Amino acid sequence: MTFKSNIEINLSDQTLTLYCAEGTTRQTYPVSTAKKGPGQIMNSNCTPLGKHIIRAKVGDGQPTNTVFRGRRPTGEIYRFDMREVEPERDWILTRILWLSGLEIGYNRLGNVDTMRRYIYIHGSPDEIELGQPGSHGCIRMSNTDVIHLFDSIPVGTPVLIYV
Repeated sequence: MTFKSNIEINLSDQTLTLYCAEGTTRQTYPVSTAKKGPGQIMNSNCTPLGKHIIRAKVGDGQPTNTVFRGRRPTGEIYRFDMREVEPERDWILTRILWLSGLEIGYNRLGNVDTMRRYIYIHGSPDEIELGQPGSHGCIRMSNTDVIHLFDSIPVGTPVLIYV
């Protein structure tokens, strides 16, 4: 079920908060944002700041731990031994909420375009520690939490990312 809402991602606290239309907190989740901190520039591996929207939702109905490459399921279900083979990979699992910046020259268009940087809110392996920076720019969530968030919001939901 979806409802009118907005999302705020606090990089200092490493939290994602889902708000109801009235401004009341519906849910707060632990996340993991970029290990390199905040930043807008293409190929920086930083998490972009500012006003965004959920541009697309990918993975509806896929099993928990579905592995995605290029926003497409690979047919694999993530297992811990896969991480041992590719330890530096930022695993994109379960669901993808693709972000698009709204501020031209800051997080939209040119070399600062969040969508062209493929910045997502997505599921991550269970053994990944949340609540501290560690991603390559995206916002990682637990698989259970990203499914709940995915099912709760529509495309077009506003997202504010700040320090």
